[in-house]
Amino acid sequence: MTDISVLLADDHPLMRESFRALLDATPGMTPVGEAGTGAEAVREARRLRPDVVLMDVRMPEMDGIEATRQICSSPETEAVRVLILTTFDLDEYVFAALQAGASGFLVKDATATELLNGVRLVAAGEALLAPRVTRRLIDAFTKPSSGTPRGLESITEREREVLALIAGGLSNTEIAEYLHLGIGTVKTHIGRLLHKLAARDRAQLVIAAYESGLVTAKGNGGLR
Repeated sequence: MTDISVLLADDHPLMRESFRALLDATPGMTPVGEAGTGAEAVREARRLRPDVVLMDVRMPEMDGIEATRQICSSPETEAVRVLILTTFDLDEYVFAALQAGASGFLVKDATATELLNGVRLVAAGEALLAPRVTRRLIDAFTKPSSGTPRGLESITEREREVLALIAGGLSNTEIAEYLHLGIGTVKTHIGRLLHKLAARDRAQLVIAAYESGLVTAKGNGGLR
């Protein structure tokens, strides 16, 4: 199995050095480059095409949000996943980064195990969204938009239920148990949601669910 390649983007050399040492010591992980600014992160992502970028939010020259947007929106780097690193678990910039295409976020005081598991999860195409943080974050920084987001009118009632449960932080296994479905059926519904809503991953599905008003941070559309 090919190692997961990781680009480290942080303006603090000591932080990059600690992340590099951790990845170097972990089988299946390879740090392939470093960036000290957002602009450098974009350039290195295009040059190296890593599986994952560990992206700090506050950096000189270009912040992590704009760097994430440029990486995730470019055909050159559309397969690159961005994992946001933030000092606080309620950071107004994190939601903007998720909207820009990030696959999730971790706080910088996360344990080594949490960081490595996060990288693996994001590299596998999943989203790293802790339910307790996600609900507070979205409640604080997003309001339902007027009108129906593109694609939402085409989803089925069952897909709507699955979307609400994803937004509530449930895993595929938990959704299958809740709705009494097979895990394969749940994955099929999620695949259709990703296609219909033109969503990059689960993180984007969560954004769509909250922005549409389908669910709110105070409840999961009445499903739980």
